[in-house]
Amino acid sequence: MKIRRVLATAVALAVTTPAALLSVSPAYADAKPAAQTQEKQSKPSIEELEEAAAEAQKAYDKAVEAEAAGRVELDKTFADLSEVDGTHPLALASAAANKAAKDAAAAKTAADQAVTDAQAALDALPEDATEEQKAAAATALSEAQATAATAATTKTAADTAAAEAGKKLTDARIAATRAYGMLQKAVEDALAVKAAADAALAKAIKEAEEGEEGEEGGDCEPELDLTSKVTGLPDKLVAGTSTDFSLRVTNGSDRHMDEVLAFVSVHATDKSGLKDTGKFFRLQWSTKSAPKWQNADADDYIDGVGALKPGAHADVKLRLTLDKATPAGNGVAFFAADFFNEDGSCGGAPDLDMYEFDVKAAGSKPGKTEDVKPSATPRPGNTGTTPQGSASGTPATTGSLAATGSSSATTSIALAGGAAVLLGAAAVFVARRRKTGSDA
Repeated sequence: MKIRRVLATAVALAVTTPAALLSVSPAYADAKPAAQTQEKQSKPSIEELEEAAAEAQKAYDKAVEAEAAGRVELDKTFADLSEVDGTHPLALASAAANKAAKDAAAAKTAADQAVTDAQAALDALPEDATEEQKAAAATALSEAQATAATAATTKTAADTAAAEAGKKLTDARIAATRAYGMLQKAVEDALAVKAAADAALAKAIKEAEEGEEGEEGGDCEPELDLTSKVTGLPDKLVAGTSTDFSLRVTNGSDRHMDEVLAFVSVHATDKSGLKDTGKFFRLQWSTKSAPKWQNADADDYIDGVGALKPGAHADVKLRLTLDKATPAGNGVAFFAADFFNEDGSCGGAPDLDMYEFDVKAAGSKPGKTEDVKPSATPRPGNTGTTPQGSASGTPATTGSLAATGSSSATTSIALAGGAAVLLGAAAVFVARRRKTGSDA
């Protein structure tokens, strides 16, 4: 028998942010991000998961619709920005600048030829040429040289203007392409949310069916006096380094606990809050009974604590290693503890303790660091964190042609719920279930 505490980010996402819902400009769709809050509960009901799955489907459908409209808008924008027959002001300005540069180049070529001809005429004067003839030839050469100098200056200015106009045109195309790319990314994210919601619903239905078939099991009870406290974890971590810290699990209750399991889980994203960087992290643990460093397993449980008498505690050494390629961003670590006894009773801390930290790129100086402080345990619909660079808690990416003279192709996409921890890793559900004679 083994108690499993599942960091159900898929369930949390399905219930608390069923909308990787999009906020897009009227050019694409008329939808606003949905903010949802729900009372904290031990486990979402099938009805709630069905509603979440339906909302996720709607969000995905809207994302697909917005992407299709975005494709049409992108094609229209590219046609307007065409250097051949585009009607956008930037296209017209670029065409005019290119023509001016071409005319200036031709004028300079003609002026340079005039200098060559004037010099040849001066050199060809006979030895018996009069002073008046010599003066006239010299004057003609001087005037030709002045004209050539002016033509060269004009050509340089025209070439610069053409290059600048061309860059603005290119930037406008890039902005339009990026805007459409965000719509494509929104479809991918909405599909991931939909898949998570569908999977959570399917799992809940399966468990309900198994329960109806008479599967033995029950809910574990909350135990507020089983605590876990972290020390030595800094609030800033640098890529390419390892950090050792510790977790103390204390049985403050009056009951004996036959086996205690510590729960540790680490999640991180880049600065945007949209890209999961957890693959660059490696978490290891060591205890008195198992002193050799071991990698944290897939379900993030540490089983080296053992039994705890009333009032006793056990320390778990932890080591968090960041790959050199870890992007700068944000991180969060969750800690808790569970127990089970031979008589079938089980339980644990009802909430997870959450610790937020910053991630610095390799080679950075972390500066003054302090031990990270526990944040409030996140509730569904409220991550308790704010992404860097955002006061609203909703990271926004905008691709706009407004600065270049167009507003028709402006697109603003805000992915709801993508804060300091990707797709609800900071919005945690603690789903706990006891099974007798099973390790599931």
